Amino acid sequence: MKRWIPLLLMVLALAGGCIVPPTATPAASTATPTALPTETTVPTPEMPKTLVVCLAEEPQTLYPYGGNSRSMWAVLEALYDGPFDTRQYAVQPVILEKMPALSDGDARIEAVDVKAGDPVVDAAGNLVALAAGVQVLPAGCSAPECAVTWDGTSPLQMERLSVTFRLRAGIQWSDGAPLTAEDSVFSFQIAADPATLTAKGLIDRTLSYTALDERTVEWVGVPGFVERNYPTYFFLPLPKHAWGTLSAAQMLQDEQIRRAPLGWGPYTVQEWTAGDHITLKKNPLYFRAAEGLPAFDTLVFRFSGNPPDSALMALVAGECDIVEPNPDFLPLLEELINTQNNGRLQLLLAQGPEWEHVAFGIRPASYDDGYDPAAGDRPDFFGDVRTRQAFALCANRESIVKQVFFNRVDVPRGYLAPDHPAYQKESLPEYPYDPAKGSALLDEAGWKDTDGDPNTPRVAQGVSGVPDGTPLTVELLTTQAELRRQTAQTLQQSWRACGIETSIVQLPPGELFAPGPEGALFGRRFDLAMFYWQTSQRNACALYTSGKIPAAANQWLGVNAGGFSSAEYDAACLNSLRAHATPEEDLQALQNAEKVFAGQLPVLPLYFQLKIAIARPDLCGFSLDPTARSFLWNLEDFHLGEDCQP
Repeated sequence: MKRWIPLLLMVLALAGGCIVPPTATPAASTATPTALPTETTVPTPEMPKTLVVCLAEEPQTLYPYGGNSRSMWAVLEALYDGPFDTRQYAVQPVILEKMPALSDGDARIEAVDVKAGDPVVDAAGNLVALAAGVQVLPAGCSAPECAVTWDGTSPLQMERLSVTFRLRAGIQWSDGAPLTAEDSVFSFQIAADPATLTAKGLIDRTLSYTALDERTVEWVGVPGFVERNYPTYFFLPLPKHAWGTLSAAQMLQDEQIRRAPLGWGPYTVQEWTAGDHITLKKNPLYFRAAEGLPAFDTLVFRFSGNPPDSALMALVAGECDIVEPNPDFLPLLEELINTQNNGRLQLLLAQGPEWEHVAFGIRPASYDDGYDPAAGDRPDFFGDVRTRQAFALCANRESIVKQVFFNRVDVPRGYLAPDHPAYQKESLPEYPYDPAKGSALLDEAGWKDTDGDPNTPRVAQGVSGVPDGTPLTVELLTTQAELRRQTAQTLQQSWRACGIETSIVQLPPGELFAPGPEGALFGRRFDLAMFYWQTSQRNACALYTSGKIPAAANQWLGVNAGGFSSAEYDAACLNSLRAHATPEEDLQALQNAEKVFAGQLPVLPLYFQLKIAIARPDLCGFSLDPTARSFLWNLEDFHLGEDCQP
């Protein structure tokens, strides 16, 4: 099938007809009409409007705490509108009256007394029990420079954040019950239950989550947890009136909850035919129904299979109107662009916030008890920032972006995508492909080309932490994905021109991402590792702070797999996470943290991932926002019309 898709797209690009789904024609009536005084034309009844979305896979559940797949959240966008949307990294209220803010008084910071044993967040951002020797930020201090180490006896006050959320009036569950603050509190309690396998980071840092009245919820954090993403600490409501008698464990297994949960959004589940489709109907109680939303009476999610072939064929045949973003469209990108240009389909592209990178194994776990080459510790290849910068200069990332993505994505200078409000292209250091400059930097760092042969690796001469004569030969770990194989080979070839010898090892994802200490990545047992991270709106820098290094002390739960540690970077990142700043100070703090990152280069950014979605050309309102929870984030606004391509 795959070999026919490019030909099919080429035919579409040249064809004159539009892609429209077949429209059923009502059967002619055979009944004898009642005699009318004059001749009249009987209007044809308007047919119900149906929107068909093709998904690559069938969701396993529609219970929000039962899974986290793309297909699940695509369907849930039809059942739950909000509670807020993320648009280009900015959070916007949907079922809340507004997003809380310190400047408006619905978020507050107060000084509170703390004592030994109290849960607090320390100066490094870790949740700990307060004890002598713990370093904290006392009340009035919001930067690492004024942190103190508690002596265990002196009176101590720390800052505590509380946030008030106010629901919009008149929102109902699809069964007619009012949506209340208690529904969000109920959701928090279920999320906090050990039987619910959700991340507990925010929950563990929550002191209380209570309903103040029918529409008001108050969140209070543990002392020291005063971070800037507080406007999102509202928990997605669950219908307490319908599910309140069930335990968290029972809710995971309840068939009604898993297959047709109650919602407040534009649609409700009508039927689920396993292996084929889910049909939803317009919700007459939707709080935006008076605006004529949603435009479609029926919404069908069709399961087309993971390879893109069947989904594209369905779009061409008019059997689906939208095809969800699929990385497997990438080999067809050139043909899709041509077809879009000829008006035969609507092609939507967006880059990020996921970005592919190569992590440098700066500090392997074996160094934690001291570096000792005689004991078998790996040479310290990447402790010198000049070596990391040389790897960047010798990597032909531009070739990858041009040949694979047709220049539709950027080579990152940092970790923020080009459409991020804090993006600062001109002020970040750049490492363009320059093997001559990279070779000179390697030479400066002590990696010498002793034989004048570019086909042999350089050797160490006076490199700190590396025995003289050690060849610059490293191993690059990645997954078995075809794009990563191609990327790894491009890197291998371009690095070789600088005297860097690289062997490529492709592992199953379960093996590469296995937890430490056994896992190669999170056990910090690698030279180089290629994978992707996602840049969130509010804690982009936190991936590389010292406190996130996976180690025995934190049960190997950190994400800073390369072991990068920098007091300057930690301070810059912590400043960017604090809630105290004005919007202008906040922006400056985010940019400062990324500047330190780009200069010290704990990883080599490769490219932002490209999202590719396809729709019929006359579908209006479809906007592919890479920061949204789902590509259907504004599903209720979709409608048909002319000249709707973005």
